[in-house]
Amino acid sequence: MARRVSDVMTADPRALPLDATLFEAARVMRDAGIGDVLVTFAGRLCGMVTDRDIVVRAVAESRNTALTPLGDVCTADLITVGPDDDTDTAVRLMRERAVRRLPVVDEAHRPVGIVTVGDLALAGVGMDGDGPLPDISKAPPNL
Repeated sequence: MARRVSDVMTADPRALPLDATLFEAARVMRDAGIGDVLVTFAGRLCGMVTDRDIVVRAVAESRNTALTPLGDVCTADLITVGPDDDTDTAVRLMRERAVRRLPVVDEAHRPVGIVTVGDLALAGVGMDGDGPLPDISKAPPNL
């Protein structure tokens, strides 16, 4: 029987508004020891920026991280899950989209958590030989 996403997710994800800078996001990531920050507009999820996004989409393009807003480099086309969705749904979506993390949003599309491949692995979800980790790790990164 599948568990609920809320049973395995990391609650209270770090989020910054769309107009926050890449520098601010990098500091949040460093201070929290994480690799992603959710991006919000009026409290609702509108994107995600990862440490890789900052490097590939900003630093490698010589953008000024102190001036570049998250909205310029974040991924806006996100797939999300709800806290009451089952973990099998999260595994399936990660496989289909070749992503390592899914934002968890409430009915008003406000971020309430994030579920990662690592969260699922620690919970023993989808690790039955055809779990998400091998497929996702082999997939080319999505920019």
